[in-house]
Amino acid sequence: MQYRHLFGPVRSRRLGVSLGVDLVTHKICSMNCVYCECGETTDLTKERRQYVSCEDVCRELDHYWAHNDDPDYITFSGSGEPTLNLGLGQVIAHIKEKKPGIQVAVLTNATLMSDPAVRAELALADLVVPSVDAVFPKTFYDINRPCAGIQPTEIIDGIADFTKQFSGNVWLEIFVLPGINDTQKELTLLKTAIRKIKPQKVQLNTLDRPGTVSTLRPAAPEELERVITLLDENNVEIIARAGTGTRKRQAQDPGAAILETIHRRPCTREDLAAVLGLHKQEVKKLLADLTAKGCITSRQEARGEFFFTVKGQT
Repeated sequence: MQYRHLFGPVRSRRLGVSLGVDLVTHKICSMNCVYCECGETTDLTKERRQYVSCEDVCRELDHYWAHNDDPDYITFSGSGEPTLNLGLGQVIAHIKEKKPGIQVAVLTNATLMSDPAVRAELALADLVVPSVDAVFPKTFYDINRPCAGIQPTEIIDGIADFTKQFSGNVWLEIFVLPGINDTQKELTLLKTAIRKIKPQKVQLNTLDRPGTVSTLRPAAPEELERVITLLDENNVEIIARAGTGTRKRQAQDPGAAILETIHRRPCTREDLAAVLGLHKQEVKKLLADLTAKGCITSRQEARGEFFFTVKGQT
């Protein structure tokens, strides 16, 4: 079965073997971040509705569990903002009913966490990873390019309200863009926000795949270390790139798995071999076949050749 709403599982840089769940279609989001690996937002909105059928998502999960090993995590992320789907809580509840031993994580831009209904749905998860990239309004708008009416202070207050009541873990992610949000002024404001939110971890991320704006560059290790020093908090860590460990092959068509993965995140051959547990020569052959069929294309970047799906082919 080729899944429409599930992808992976992949070896996540943070969560071990993680099966992805995508509750929106490409690319519906409340932000149009300059660094987004999924590309430009085509539907910029903060309206909550059922963008994909949650009943279909639950059926796909049931089928996956019947034919595959359990992952470490089921992670809501993918093509856009998962909290935009009104059925987020419904799908998490289904997972907890059928597979209570699997951890549930939600990666969110936190734009809707000021809504008590969204906070109640997120509270069903085990781990919530919200993002705050900037507090100063101009920096926030330059980086995140949000839907009209979204304010950085509202995002921070929403996360802080959630953290006070949540029994699980909150890992706050900051995406570091050199020369944009790593000034002393911005980091001082972020430090204040961290102390208000009180997350268990603060994770620094930076560009690893091509972003929406081609002129961006990743932060160097010494620049990330400088951010840690200026934030001066004892729970800040740098997120490493995806691991290269192996896992048991899942009963899924590897060509479909490659398409599902790079549709949401451009990858190199090495990335795909690592996250999907495939041999590098098999990945090379599958990529050549998919390129010949016109399903994918590639672009050379500093870290290597990245593969993308061709619009209209997925």
